[in-house]
Amino acid sequence: MRITICAVGRLRKGPEKDLLDDYLTRTDRSGRSLGLGPARVIEVEDRKGGGMTAEAALLDRAVPGRAVRVMLDERGSVISSPEFAKRLAQWRDAGQSDVAFVIGGANGIDPSLRETADFKLSFGKMVWPHMLVRLMLAEQIYRGVSILAGSPYHRI
Repeated sequence: MRITICAVGRLRKGPEKDLLDDYLTRTDRSGRSLGLGPARVIEVEDRKGGGMTAEAALLDRAVPGRAVRVMLDERGSVISSPEFAKRLAQWRDAGQSDVAFVIGGANGIDPSLRETADFKLSFGKMVWPHMLVRLMLAEQIYRGVSILAGSPYHRI
């Protein structure tokens, strides 16, 4: 099952980009034998200043067809890392070819796009910068893959 992170904005070169790329590479290496991956990021930018509505249209086009749509949203479900791993496995085992994680811009995800979600995920009650959420999500995807692989990376 291919994994795509669809996000508003460009993550520039620097330590955050390096760490994001590292987690995606780890996911690809560990997930291949589990039928998970490759993992990639698709970045979109609203250069015309259309706001959340324009961002939603760009994000919607970035999501692979028939992908499970997971919206990162503060109103979403807060789940543990093992529960996240279990969801990845369930989607894979159900024959899904793609899962897309959608991260909105600074103002979040337009309600019209949020309504298309198959699942809404929250990283807690606090609001996080959308660029940091991208990095946190990549780490959790890798952690989920490592849990499914039986790797000691995730410790309880």
